[in-house]
Amino acid sequence: MQQMSPIFMMLAMFGIFYFVLIRPQVRKQREHQSMLSKLGKGDEIITRGGIIGRITGSAGDLITIEIQEKVRVRIPRSYIEGRWDDAKSTAADGAKAAA
Repeated sequence: MQQMSPIFMMLAMFGIFYFVLIRPQVRKQREHQSMLSKLGKGDEIITRGGIIGRITGSAGDLITIEIQEKVRVRIPRSYIEGRWDDAKSTAADGAKAAA
């Protein structure tokens, strides 16, 4: 019985790491991939570098975004952090200003 204890503890630690760290990260990555595949022309996005723009076109893995009138930038699809929602950003700014 004493010999089984270290093996059981190692399995228990692996189980804890799997459910606390690995599984949520895989789920988040899967959701991000599905969000990237649903992006289309006209969607407003934010890049990992903090650039906010509107998608004007796509060619395979490259996305063209317009960050200002007549200013377009091509970026890889993987550099997109998520959709940009002005309503959320202005509400957050208002909450910070009120505090």
